[in-house]
Amino acid sequence: MIAALFVQTNGCYFNLESVDPWDEKRDARLYRGPYPVIAHPPCARWGSYWFGSPSGKKRYKLGDDGGCFAYALRAVRNYGGVLEHPKNSKAWDHFGLLKPPHTGGWIKSDDFGWSCCVDQGFYGHRASKATWLYYVGNNPPILIWGKSKVHNHNPNRRGVCESLSKRERAATPIEFRNLLIDMVETCKE
Repeated sequence: MIAALFVQTNGCYFNLESVDPWDEKRDARLYRGPYPVIAHPPCARWGSYWFGSPSGKKRYKLGDDGGCFAYALRAVRNYGGVLEHPKNSKAWDHFGLLKPPHTGGWIKSDDFGWSCCVDQGFYGHRASKATWLYYVGNNPPILIWGKSKVHNHNPNRRGVCESLSKRERAATPIEFRNLLIDMVETCKE
């Protein structure tokens, strides 16, 4: 069994025999084990626009996610598994994790786990979407490294990712979900 924390309601982790999904309604911060986890904590307060939209009136504090990232990190450290966040997440600095090279490969991120940068475009995403993974377990797996060739050449220079809906950008592709499940199933081997 695997616990999938901070996932979309009725998303790709639902209706799987070996996965216990925790969406916003269930509040993943209440998870107390014992299964290894796949954690997708909210990223809005850790990204480039952590303060809110440049044209918006409401301003936010860096990392003001209700403790979601901190809990996800603690859960992965306590039970094993993997945490996923966008490349250049400011959470890495905030929690003292070493940032992985954008070219790929695993590095020892702290005393507990490993970090890498992987492009979800290699794993079913319609856009090139660089993602940082934090893995706690034995033998981090070999992944496809580098930048995927998934992109858009339209004249206004908007990339594929920008042309996708917010839900589609945030969704975990099935192939990437399967990769994360495989990683977590073997994290204790």
